[in-house]
Amino acid sequence: MMGGFGGALKNMSIGIASSHGKANIHSAGVTSDCEAVWNTTAEQDDFLESMADACKSVIDYMGKDNILYISVANNLSIDCDCDSNPHPPEMADIGIFASIDPVALDQACYDAVINSPDPGKKSLIERMDSRHAIHTVEAAAQLGLGVREYEIISID
Repeated sequence: MMGGFGGALKNMSIGIASSHGKANIHSAGVTSDCEAVWNTTAEQDDFLESMADACKSVIDYMGKDNILYISVANNLSIDCDCDSNPHPPEMADIGIFASIDPVALDQACYDAVINSPDPGKKSLIERMDSRHAIHTVEAAAQLGLGVREYEIISID
């Protein structure tokens, strides 16, 4: 919910992090204490940049040539899958996206939501905009994790 967009970058950073790593990311480096993190409010963009930094750590450790990113964009909800009582999905399936570039992949998925004819996209776009969700993509591109330009190749 804090990220506003649950793409490859969010899932790589938060999804792979330990509990202490999650606290470190959510607090933008202020604490790795899992209990104290909820008393620490990071600026939103600092949190998003912290996710991009965590992605860089994963990529540096694993090696960029050893990772393939896949995003299944179906039954899209405004809430994170970590929410124990998430808002029901309002947007239908828009496809499965794959890339060796996590920045391009997230940009493509973000753009697919924005450009979708699905009327259910309204609340998801409002969530993404209110959380400045695209900033994780911007920060990851600045770190050299990928590029925001992409080409969609459809496979039927």
